[in-house]
Amino acid sequence: MSMDSLELRHECLAERHQDLTRQLDPDELQWWQQAREQLARTAEAIKASVLISQCGRHLRDQPGTDGWSTVQLARALLLAEVVGQQAGGDQVPLLNQLFLWGDDQEKIVLLKALDWLDSRGQCLELALLAGRTSNPQVFAALALDTPYPSRHYPERAFHQLVLKALGMGLDSARVIGLAQRHGVTLNQLAIDLLDEQLAADRTVSPSLPRLIAFDLLSPAQRQRLAGLDRQQRLPREWHEYLASA
Repeated sequence: MSMDSLELRHECLAERHQDLTRQLDPDELQWWQQAREQLARTAEAIKASVLISQCGRHLRDQPGTDGWSTVQLARALLLAEVVGQQAGGDQVPLLNQLFLWGDDQEKIVLLKALDWLDSRGQCLELALLAGRTSNPQVFAALALDTPYPSRHYPERAFHQLVLKALGMGLDSARVIGLAQRHGVTLNQLAIDLLDEQLAADRTVSPSLPRLIAFDLLSPAQRQRLAGLDRQQRLPREWHEYLASA
């Protein structure tokens, strides 16, 4: 395998394909099989983009397991098929192109599926670019319920991802691998954000305490939080975190 090649999670994708086919009625299944056959004949970015877009017209968008709807799952599996048919050096550029062409819903699918498509972190630059979005739904697809950032982001980028998630009102409890990224630096960033929110008289992000490793607080950080607690400026749920530290 080329160093530029993506390493797909084939076992996971095979299971997801079985999940999808069980959800499709006969007409949908016929279209699905035809779409796969078209990709097998012409695995080009334009053809893939068209078929991915058509999923929403040919398949009922039913809720599925693990936060994947039928249409989302079909689009992700078509992505996997077209990626798997490319030469190693063409795979990342293809995903970049499909991301740029996609509408918000198609971008969401690509980002949700990134861990299935790229187990070695070859698409890190694409993920970092996607993380600049101001669309909370697109950003949530990258930041929440997926192990991709935790597995592949450098420390600074991961911290920025978590803080942006909080800034968008997203639940940091859904950031996979957050506990493994706890440390002194993230403690300080979280306390700085707390100070900013209190100074601006804004509501403190409910999941902000999840960013803090309370057992790793420096004496100055502990003193700062204790002082805010005495002033009754900390939300009530912070008390138990401080008491157990």
